[in-house]
Amino acid sequence: MVVIPFRRHAMAVWLRLRLNEIGPLASLLAVSLFGFGFLKLADEVREGGSFGFDDRLLLALRVPGDLAQPIGPSWLPETMRDITAFGSVFGIVYVTACVVLYLAITARRRAALFVVIAIGGGELLSTGLKLFFRRPRPDLVPHGMETFTASFPSGHAMLSAIAYLTLAILLARVERSRKVKAFVMGLGVVTTLLVGISRIYLGVHWPSDVLAGWCIGAAWASLCWFVALQLQRQEVVEAPDPPPPA
Repeated sequence: MVVIPFRRHAMAVWLRLRLNEIGPLASLLAVSLFGFGFLKLADEVREGGSFGFDDRLLLALRVPGDLAQPIGPSWLPETMRDITAFGSVFGIVYVTACVVLYLAITARRRAALFVVIAIGGGELLSTGLKLFFRRPRPDLVPHGMETFTASFPSGHAMLSAIAYLTLAILLARVERSRKVKAFVMGLGVVTTLLVGISRIYLGVHWPSDVLAGWCIGAAWASLCWFVALQLQRQEVVEAPDPPPPA
């Protein structure tokens, strides 16, 4: 019967991709989940639709009667501008360059090249998506800083998800302690969330822009995680794990 050979081939592919292990399986599931979320948001934006929570959330972050004034203490807007810099092109390039140099110095040059390709590819994807959708920036409230590109998806949210989640996964694999792994991963997630929140607070992005940026950024980072696991298994890319103790 045709079914039996198909099952055998499917099982062979399943085992070859190590989908019986938690890492590769979890990474592909994450790609599917976050990718689906982005496609749903993108489809609505492409058709010219709007999201009710966009207006409500932007207005909720402004003082009633004075939309130019964000809520909170006087120091908060400046703090948000500092936080948003972590998702800027310079901030991402600087952090990535530091990690790449570390990997190169520690004789993991192919891993360093993989990081450059993963994060550089994410930057190209972000630029391409912005040029494709060309969604205007929010005009509901005054912007808290200058903007120069289209709105959807949020480049800061997307690139911070790609860079900080990818680097967090890489560093977590270096550590043996579960507490340290959890701390590193948590730090990557928190940094990504803070950057996105800062973009909404400053009024330079619709909340749906940021949500879409998080989704596609997390999907890309998960895909890079899956590819890295496959390449490390084939010894194309050096595994970041330290050698076992003697």
